[in-house]
Amino acid sequence: MADRTDTTPRRAQPRSPVDPIVVQTDPVLNSPLSISALALAILAAIYALYVGKDVVLPIMLAVVLKLLLQPTMDFLRARLRIPAELAALLLIICLFVFIATVLFAISGPASAWISKLPEVLPLLKQKLGVLREPIDYLQGMFKELEEVAASPAQGASVPTVAVKDPTAITSRLAWSTISILTRLLSTFVILFFLLAAGDRLLRGLIEVLPRFSDKRQAVDIAGEIQKQIGGYLLIITLMNTVVGVLTGLAMWSCGLGDPILWGVAAFLLNYVPIIGPLVGVGIFLLAGIVALEWPWSAFLPAGLYLLIHIAEGEIITPLLLAKRFTLNPVVVIVSLFFWHALWGVPGALLAVPLIAMFKIASDRIEVLQPAGHIIGA
Repeated sequence: MADRTDTTPRRAQPRSPVDPIVVQTDPVLNSPLSISALALAILAAIYALYVGKDVVLPIMLAVVLKLLLQPTMDFLRARLRIPAELAALLLIICLFVFIATVLFAISGPASAWISKLPEVLPLLKQKLGVLREPIDYLQGMFKELEEVAASPAQGASVPTVAVKDPTAITSRLAWSTISILTRLLSTFVILFFLLAAGDRLLRGLIEVLPRFSDKRQAVDIAGEIQKQIGGYLLIITLMNTVVGVLTGLAMWSCGLGDPILWGVAAFLLNYVPIIGPLVGVGIFLLAGIVALEWPWSAFLPAGLYLLIHIAEGEIITPLLLAKRFTLNPVVVIVSLFFWHALWGVPGALLAVPLIAMFKIASDRIEVLQPAGHIIGA
């Protein structure tokens, strides 16, 4: 017998005064309790990112490097017919050789400049007469602190002297080097598997989504992130390379020397918007004061670097990136300080790619669209 649906109208039953009234509301942020829970969840996530940086940071570095190297990976696989595992291994080897070569090339000049650090303060005192008084004050304060730390307290039966282990600084430097190498090795291992099997991982994540609309949305977000962030990183890397080469030649031409060292410094600093170039101006100003004649030659390195940065950062790069995405500079600055506080210098380098990924995802997820609008405003 076929199922039948009873369509007979029924008279509404009167509601008892004690029956509750059900009101349909938005389940998100509909009460102070929900807001508090969301705030606690955000704080817990921030704390987890900070505590677990030894695990999370190599993963994020590998993801960003994967976006940068993916076009080359596609070329090796599609055009040259190289298997995915072999192509990933070749890219990892090339990247490792490049980093090792650069570090070997700048190690000598960097050590020479580090050895000049004790001479910086006397040279500044000699060349910058305007700053003579505050520098004298700082020197006097440091001297008084040393005397207080070295002299025993009056009336003490047994004088105590704080003696530092002379190898403490060397040990700390060694442990820092080991930590950096460990993170670098972890990043390379994760990057290899992302390049070799990243598509399978993405397909698996998409397949477990419950609805077809969610799958399509995930594919759209992943493709847009690869297209936009990969193109952004490629353009930025090429422009930073040009800035590094021009800066190295400019420093060599003005007599500062060590063009590879200054070129690498300009290349890396240019990955950090706004703050990186400002730090670069300060570094080149200090190097010019220490190494060149006062006053005009000393300002030449910082002036040349500033001109190169203005031409690249204010004219060329904005024209190349105008059609990709725009980010609110206030949000960028806050993001730089936030990720630097969590992960240090690598966090500052990752700040812009991470916030750009979040904006791309926010523009395509309805509940996050207001946040995407604020980030790109």
